Amino acid sequence: MSARYRRRQVGQLMLAGFGGTAIPVELRSLARDFDLGGVVLFARNVEEPAQVADLAREAQDLSTSGPVWVGIDQEGGRVQRVKAPLTIWPPAATLGRADDLALTRRFGRAMARELRAMGITLDFAPVLDVLTRADNPAIGDRALSDDPERVARHGVALIEALQQEGLPACAKHFPGHGEAAVDSHDDLPVIELPPDRFEAIEWVPFRAAIAAGVDAVMSCHLLVPSLDEHHPATMSSAIITGRLRGQLGFSGLVFTDDLDMKAISATMSPDEAAVRAVGAGCDGLLQCGGDVERVAAALEGVVRAIEAGVLIGTRIDEALEHHAALKARYLSEQGRRASPPRPTLRDVIGSAEHQAVAEQMRQFA
Repeated sequence: MSARYRRRQVGQLMLAGFGGTAIPVELRSLARDFDLGGVVLFARNVEEPAQVADLAREAQDLSTSGPVWVGIDQEGGRVQRVKAPLTIWPPAATLGRADDLALTRRFGRAMARELRAMGITLDFAPVLDVLTRADNPAIGDRALSDDPERVARHGVALIEALQQEGLPACAKHFPGHGEAAVDSHDDLPVIELPPDRFEAIEWVPFRAAIAAGVDAVMSCHLLVPSLDEHHPATMSSAIITGRLRGQLGFSGLVFTDDLDMKAISATMSPDEAAVRAVGAGCDGLLQCGGDVERVAAALEGVVRAIEAGVLIGTRIDEALEHHAALKARYLSEQGRRASPPRPTLRDVIGSAEHQAVAEQMRQFA
């Protein structure tokens, strides 16, 4: 295998964030060396829906190896990267309080239609964290409930709604962020809970999601000494490969949470973080801070680790297979034909039907 081909393969593992409302020249330059797997959009990239649609089309130039993921965190509430004229959704907690699965499904389908109309091809949702700590700074009303069974029911309803509308869902944050007293954006949380507690509470929604066929799972950056006393979950083979894949039986695509969060970046260089995450069993690397040099450093680190034998080629091949399978299901010509037709911006953005769903949710705010 040529070095050039391997670099292009490694690039497929990366979903990069960037600044501005168009693909920057630095990212285009990097993509000529590494075919990038995708981009992640934030509010800083958004002006209005038609511009997002143009940006999504532009992103496809970042790879010659196949279609590119255009990912976003669109949950409702405070995590809503694209706002008006899109429907402004209340937080997920309203769905848990309503406990109306039909409403949850209507919300999921409506949100998926608006995202697909703009060319978004991957939503990092739903949040399946069980809110066991009321003062949790990172999760709060992003969680569906403090009841694991209720989170499981509504999480599955959201996953099915998104995926039936042709938008891959990504359950997050494994192994569970609901008990954290610290936000991973700021520092590394330490969760002192025994394994049987995770099995009884935190993993109930994830087991249900996996049984329902969720497409992807996102790891989280926290330390759980009872599961792995040395490595944050994203970098833990015991948690990603042993627990998520082995014990819970997940065989799909595993994304890291943003590797630029301080929980990771404060103590690890981009290359070290990327190598450790891939080695632990993660397939997709999210580098969202917008610094293209950090993205390049992460990719170069993975290439060096392969050349040095630190990462074995079969782990890279496995990760690529997970990406390829999901892209074939949703982004290939055959996959697009099997999905509902992509809606038009005019028909769905902030439509009266969607506004009615949001208003019904607001009754439980």
